Amino acid sequence: MTSDAPEQGSIRAGEDADPAGPGGLTVGRAAALVGVSVKTLHHWDAIGLVRPSERTWAGYRVYSGDDVARIHRVLVYRELGFPLAEIGRILDAPGTDARHHLRRQRSQLMERIDRLQKMVGAVDRMLEASKTGMRLTPEEQVEIFGDDWQPAWVEEAEDRWGDSAQWAQYAERAHRMTPEDWKGIAATTDALNTDLAAAKRAGLAPGSGEANALAERHRALLSRYFDCTHAMQACIGRMFVDDPGYAEYFDTAAPGLAVWLRDAIFANAAAHGVDPESAIWE
Repeated sequence: MTSDAPEQGSIRAGEDADPAGPGGLTVGRAAALVGVSVKTLHHWDAIGLVRPSERTWAGYRVYSGDDVARIHRVLVYRELGFPLAEIGRILDAPGTDARHHLRRQRSQLMERIDRLQKMVGAVDRMLEASKTGMRLTPEEQVEIFGDDWQPAWVEEAEDRWGDSAQWAQYAERAHRMTPEDWKGIAATTDALNTDLAAAKRAGLAPGSGEANALAERHRALLSRYFDCTHAMQACIGRMFVDDPGYAEYFDTAAPGLAVWLRDAIFANAAAHGVDPESAIWE
């Protein structure tokens, strides 16, 4: 349960321990019964959300059975995400009774349970996928992607992005891919790298229409693994230059290709309204 704003002012000493008499609960006992703090009940009293029906001879709050039932209704609505002001309006609406609120709350709770069960199922699928990720041995990876492929890159990527939603998306997609699927991706990657190298050798300027088209092909390839935005691609473009392993991979195809590809990605991102220098992974 989330906490509400505390009541202004101090709690009167001893109120939670003052005997309430038969049929009633002190604020301390009521708070313990429903699982909220005394300050929360004081605050709800102050804003008129749940006011105790009685007071002791010393002026201390006494909560009746009906008061406690109202507290429970407040807690359910709050758990469903309703703000306190709206909860008050719902509970005090004319022509509604306790059974009406219970039926309404049950319906909303069932809807929430259904949503949560679907979310649990999605998380379970992602967990199962993340156990294996790419269903290829290191030897199969090299066979499909070529001798310059480094299987350690997959582990490095998981260390870098393993807690992100994009990695979970990659893991789920990778788990469904067959060796034939990976061969198709490898062929697409080889064709793109060949065209990137040719563009670099031809002196194609980053930011030109042709270079932007190549940058979009590169982003589309990344999007086979996860939904890649222009900002994410810019972050990856920086990595191609900053990480010696990736820089060597591209520069083997054409000297200086890593820097050229980063610049092409940056120019294309800028054309789509993204500042590549300040782009962050999100």
